[in-house]
Amino acid sequence: MTTIDAPAATFDSLDPATGAVVGTHPIHDAAAVQDAVDRARAETAYWQGLGFDGRKKSLVRWRKLIARRMEELAALMARETGKPAGDALLETALAVDHLAWAGSHAEKVLKRRSVSPGLLMVNQAASVEYRPLGVVGVIGPWNYPVFTPMGSIAYALAAGNTVVFKPSEYTPGVGEWLAKTFLEAVGRPVLQVVTGYGETGAALTAAGVDKVAFTGSTATGKRVMAACAETLTPVVIEAGGKDALIVADDADLDEAADAALWGAAANAGQTCAGVERVYVHDRVYDAFLERLVRQAKELEAKPGGQVGPITMPSQVDIIRRHIDDALARGGRALVGGPVPEGARFVQPTVLVDVPEDSLAQQDETFGPTVTVTRVKDMDDAIARANGTRYALGSTVFSKDHGMEIAQRLKAGMTAINGVISFAGIPTLPFGGVGDSGFGRIHGPDGLREFTYPHAIARQRFKPAIALTTFRRTAKEEKQLTRVVRGLYGRGRA
Repeated sequence: MTTIDAPAATFDSLDPATGAVVGTHPIHDAAAVQDAVDRARAETAYWQGLGFDGRKKSLVRWRKLIARRMEELAALMARETGKPAGDALLETALAVDHLAWAGSHAEKVLKRRSVSPGLLMVNQAASVEYRPLGVVGVIGPWNYPVFTPMGSIAYALAAGNTVVFKPSEYTPGVGEWLAKTFLEAVGRPVLQVVTGYGETGAALTAAGVDKVAFTGSTATGKRVMAACAETLTPVVIEAGGKDALIVADDADLDEAADAALWGAAANAGQTCAGVERVYVHDRVYDAFLERLVRQAKELEAKPGGQVGPITMPSQVDIIRRHIDDALARGGRALVGGPVPEGARFVQPTVLVDVPEDSLAQQDETFGPTVTVTRVKDMDDAIARANGTRYALGSTVFSKDHGMEIAQRLKAGMTAINGVISFAGIPTLPFGGVGDSGFGRIHGPDGLREFTYPHAIARQRFKPAIALTTFRRTAKEEKQLTRVVRGLYGRGRA
């Protein structure tokens, strides 16, 4: 087994509910990160040489190992993040499903295929394939430390790349577990992990990787982009969100309220594509709100409960500031309220009468809070839903007009009569626009994200009209003009 020499400096991962030490991990400096990238580079010939079928078999072995040890991974995840064990199991299951899809569909999506050469180049045979980039650096988040980075890791590996993974400093144990189990299943360090703080991630962006996949805040994503720009290293950025849920007047209100609460408070609200704003048609506003408030009052953030602690201590201050700003500007908390100093848990909070330009409506809160706003019609709801600089996910509840409303939303993804369902479907791309980032993980787009297209044009027979030669004559140019005019210039504009 090849390992990176552990540096003297270490750091602890902590249980956010208690502050207890979960594990101690090395802080990899720039030299150690470069060593990891060099080792990954040395593995590219082996990994690419396996071909699609060989990589599929390797990923199947890894998938089976993870599936057999799901409870072990989920328990570690729950300790490092504080999320309920059941939520950690669900996250692991979804990650395994995506791993299975990526490994089994990479060949179909990426292999060389014929494409039409067009009428003017009919003498050519045209084809394109998608080739692996080489070494992909993945910088993962702490809120979904398995599912989210695996959306890059699994797809990059299936596409033929080797990977160096830098997990969040809050969940380093999860990252190490993934790399160790991969080595156990495959026997080669095709997937490696480096741990540490922001400096370790910065070192990864400067270590000569062929692409960086980053998930985190918009502000940090901008810094990652700036660093990668120095070497023209391409990036895929999955940043923040301020996702809206729209409730039409024909919605199933019980289901809509349940989805709004789960979307807002699951994982203690620490979900980039979670529900932070709800816009409800005037006709059903009161009935919806009654259901949401009743359900929210039955939910409590506490040790061993369905809502866990806030994983990153500094996030508590952001949540507190957003709630305080909403209340100071005329908003009301029907459930929950101001966050006490020193709190590790934030109670589910339902805010109403919150101004549209407030922090709670415009900035990512990343806590178990939700604003509920009355709207006169769906035009009003859509305008408000589209009214932030974020555009990641969205949700619509309507029995008859879901598609009509969804198609007018500015967002990378939309769920109709469900919540965040798009994330669990391996065939759908996941990602946003605007301050929510760009590029895609998951699905065929996610496989192609970690490749470059290689196009080939092969002459099958000599052309009727020679175009790409200095021997081209004026007569042939006139023939070309007649052909183009005949093909594309007939009829009225």
